[in-house]
Amino acid sequence: MVEEHEHAEAHHHHLAREHGEFNIPPVRSSRGVAMSVVFGAIIIAGSILYSANLVSQTLNNQTELLAAVKPVSTNTGQTQQQAATGQQAAASDINVTGRGDAPVLGNSNAKVTIVEFGDFQCPYCQQFFQNTLPEIKKQYIDTGKVKIVFRHFPLTQIHVNAQISAVAAECANQQGKFWEYHDLLYTNGMADGTGLDKASLEKYADQLGLNKGNLLGLGKNKFNQCLETNATLKIVQADQAEGAKDGVTGTPTFYINGKQIVGAQPFESTDPRTNPFKPIIEAALK
Repeated sequence: MVEEHEHAEAHHHHLAREHGEFNIPPVRSSRGVAMSVVFGAIIIAGSILYSANLVSQTLNNQTELLAAVKPVSTNTGQTQQQAATGQQAAASDINVTGRGDAPVLGNSNAKVTIVEFGDFQCPYCQQFFQNTLPEIKKQYIDTGKVKIVFRHFPLTQIHVNAQISAVAAECANQQGKFWEYHDLLYTNGMADGTGLDKASLEKYADQLGLNKGNLLGLGKNKFNQCLETNATLKIVQADQAEGAKDGVTGTPTFYINGKQIVGAQPFESTDPRTNPFKPIIEAALK
């Protein structure tokens, strides 16, 4: 019987070596097996109790962590793309800080003020100039109900001639010719910067007589000198800082008595995807 048992155990280990390194225990007596089962049961029971305590502690820690975390807003505000395509974000009224020498079109005592943040190389600003501004001017500015205040917001990262055009417009503003110069820029300028280079800016100034000076020769080439020395750059930069503070991220952006309109919106429209000027102006006049 002993020889048979030893033979069976040897055969058992031979099978284990043939099929890989498996941890197969040798054949034991029934008493050894019983002791092993009892010992294993004790280990398993202890493991279960330890695991349950660990899970409970982890859940408590997670609950405290979640309670300490506050919700984070995902509203990132307007983007340049939203401004360009006319998308509108809900916003409360904005009190835009005034600038004493900012160019104003219309009655200074008008009940409604439209503050425009614009870029002379922006095609959507040009679209507003061509399609919407004429109607606003005809129905509200020329009748003394509305005034427009222009502020600069050159998108210098994408428009190579936006800043120099803004500087030039402020040089014209110093001689009381901002709006005439403004119209020349939007009439002749292109989205790629053509017509807004330095030579073109000086040409428009000559058309408006901004380099003539007076009869005594004083003030001759005044515009060109202003442009050459970037004399009005700080004004442009201050406007841009104000716009950023007020939530401007693209052009054109408007504030009608503090209510924001973004993009080249139509004067009036029944399309629910647009945010037309007329109903907002009418509401402000009441």
